[in-house]
Amino acid sequence: MFRNNYDNDSVTFSPQGRIFQVEYALEALKQGSVVVGLVSKTHAVLVALKRNAEELSSYQKKIIGIDEHLAIAIAGLASDGRVLQNFMKSQSLGSKLTYGRPIPIERLVASVGERAQSNTQHYGKRPYGVGLLVAGIDARGPHLFEFVPSGLTQEMLACAIGGRSQMARTYLERHLDEFENASREQLIGHGLRALKESMAQDKELTIENTSVGVIGIIQEGKRKGKTEPFRLFEGAEIEPFLEESANEGTAAAPTGTAQSGTMEEDTTEEGAIAGESMDVDT
Repeated sequence: MFRNNYDNDSVTFSPQGRIFQVEYALEALKQGSVVVGLVSKTHAVLVALKRNAEELSSYQKKIIGIDEHLAIAIAGLASDGRVLQNFMKSQSLGSKLTYGRPIPIERLVASVGERAQSNTQHYGKRPYGVGLLVAGIDARGPHLFEFVPSGLTQEMLACAIGGRSQMARTYLERHLDEFENASREQLIGHGLRALKESMAQDKELTIENTSVGVIGIIQEGKRKGKTEPFRLFEGAEIEPFLEESANEGTAAAPTGTAQSGTMEEDTTEEGAIAGESMDVDT
């Protein structure tokens, strides 16, 4: 992908005002499998498609808990994701030790963005080749933030990143009005169906390749109104969610004709994913 002398480092602008190293890092993000995030008035949900590098290897972890009130989902280079994960855990622990309270979600996300952006200002460094969806809860309620390698961070109502994520985003846009008042189970169902939209027609979501992370506000019982600590669902725990999502998807009106064109548009990206050989989040 060599273009010219302007892509040898991440501190030099091209005459068109572009930083090619940042664009290459965005391409690394697109090599990762899809992660989806959604938020309602009471919950934030992360849903991820896991991938294994080969038949003999295990599926790589995509959703990682940072603290009881905070979790991330990664798409891109897993090794870069681990670096940012450790940084976020360090910042979260520091807030508890210094101030005796959980770190505000927006402040932590801003710190990650500043750390990533500084790599584009110092010669000899490179951008992080990973994107993050950060889900958490604070005194104002649940939040979802997106982080990209350029250092840009923004709060989202729903988001999907990774390879073939455009079809998942299309689903999220179509159903955006339903998320605000959705229950935890409904929000998980929407996330799984959005994830399914991004997959090839001959692929299915299974208990092996799917992860769901949930954080929110408890709605009933003695602890009503308290924070529901982050919980990761994997393996057999996720099977009821998959069955319910499949049943609701069958009952919904078919949209195969509308989606076929989008499927064709993403074949190039799918080919890149199938042929990846670097240490991308599998």
